[in-house]
Amino acid sequence: MLPLWLEPLEQLVEAGGAILVVIALVATLLFSLALERVLFFRLTYRRARCALIRRWAARSDHLSWSALTLREVWTRQLIDRLQRPLPWLKLLVALCPLLGLLGTVTGMIAVFDSLALTETSQARAMADGVARATLPTLAGMAVAVVGLLFTSRLEQVIRREDQRLHDRLARALEDSHA
Repeated sequence: MLPLWLEPLEQLVEAGGAILVVIALVATLLFSLALERVLFFRLTYRRARCALIRRWAARSDHLSWSALTLREVWTRQLIDRLQRPLPWLKLLVALCPLLGLLGTVTGMIAVFDSLALTETSQARAMADGVARATLPTLAGMAVAVVGLLFTSRLEQVIRREDQRLHDRLARALEDSHA
């Protein structure tokens, strides 16, 4: 008898096999990274962006080559912090459909193996087995689609913030000369 808190995991394994549990773990990691990025953007990044703009505006030299290089280095460091988990997010998104396919293939092998052992062609048993075998593909594709939507949105936000940061630094330069 399993503990009560493990029963959903047991039902998940019964429904789609062990690969479905792996997909659920990858989805948890993917959505945890996504939530971390949202919190980073809302809490940390905005404060760091304001601090960078204040630091740039406080400088006396804004026009020399070294000042412009320093501004570019500062902005690149801040944008890089925003982009840091992007490769991991893309990897997890790409991994989900492959795990779903693996679950389907292993499930189909189990279905055909059980049909070969019983030596009967029960259409109902085969249909149940095929439905169970395709569940990991559905789960993997669903997680990948949601992860892809988030990743695309994050890339769009990063491009927008890069442009916005450059614009605000240029505006801070104009305001300091006025």
